[in-house]
Amino acid sequence: MSRILLTGGSGFIGRALASSLAAGHDVTCIGRRKPDADVPFVRGLFSSFEDLRHLDACDFDVAIHLAAVTGGCSERDGMLVNVEGTRCLMRYLIDRGCRKFVLASSIAAIGMQSVKFRPLALPIPDEHPCLDRDGYGFSKHMMEEVTKYHWRQNEDIDVINLRLASILPDDATRRPYEAGPVPQWSFGRITVMYLSDCVTAFTLAAQAPHKPGVRIMNATAPHANVAETIPHVVRTWYPDADLDLSHYERAGHERDSAFDIRRIAEELGFVAQRSPLNS
Repeated sequence: MSRILLTGGSGFIGRALASSLAAGHDVTCIGRRKPDADVPFVRGLFSSFEDLRHLDACDFDVAIHLAAVTGGCSERDGMLVNVEGTRCLMRYLIDRGCRKFVLASSIAAIGMQSVKFRPLALPIPDEHPCLDRDGYGFSKHMMEEVTKYHWRQNEDIDVINLRLASILPDDATRRPYEAGPVPQWSFGRITVMYLSDCVTAFTLAAQAPHKPGVRIMNATAPHANVAETIPHVVRTWYPDADLDLSHYERAGHERDSAFDIRRIAEELGFVAQRSPLNS
C-alpha cells in the first residue's frame, strides 16, 4: 500500500481516481473542495507553501498531480497555476522525501489549439516539441520542463507526465469527426479517451516500479474519432504539408490514434480498452 497525495480530487478525473485508489492505497487529497471519496482531505492550494504546510505531518510515496487551469485559460493563469504551482508543489514534496510523481499533462502541449499548428510527424511522438501560440499548451509544456528541472537537481526522483487526450465520461458518445477546414484544437477533436481508461493509466503509472528520470507519455485511445481515415483528414487540413502518412496507409491502421502510444504500452502496460471504434 502506497501513501499517495492527490491534487484535483474533486474534479472530473480526480473524483473517479480518488475512489479507485482508496481501495488499495492510503490516499490524501488537497484542494479547494472536498472530494466525494471517503479519504483524508486538506483544504488549500497546491500552489501555496503555507497551505502545503498543513501536510507536514504526512509522508508520501507518490504524488498524483491533476489540479490545473485548463484550456481557454489566460496566459497569466496558466503560468501561475500550471507552472509556478507545480514548481511549488514538487519543491515541497521533494524536500520532504517524496520520490515519485505522476502529472496530468495534455496533448495540447504540442500547440494544436491554433489553426496555424502543423505537426512535425505523424503519429505525433511523445516528446513532440511545443509549438503553442495561445498559452495553455505552453503552460503544460513548461510544467513538463519544471519536472525536468527538479530531476536535474534530484536525480533519484521518478516523474511521469501523461499527455492526456480529451477525456469523456464512460457513458458518453462523440460523433466521429468529418473532415473539413482545419479547426482550433484540431487533434484534440479527434483524440479521445474514456474516464475508466484514464483512471487505469494513472493507477498503472503510480504503481509502476521506481525508475529515476522524467518520462513523457501520450495517453489516448488506440483509434482516432474520425468518420474518414487519418490520411484523408490530415490531407484535408494540410493540403500542402509534406507529412509521412505511411503508418496509416497500412491495412487496419487507417484510423489509428494521431498520437504515438507505444511507449505507455511498453513501459506501463497500458492500452486503453475503449475507443471510438468499439464503443
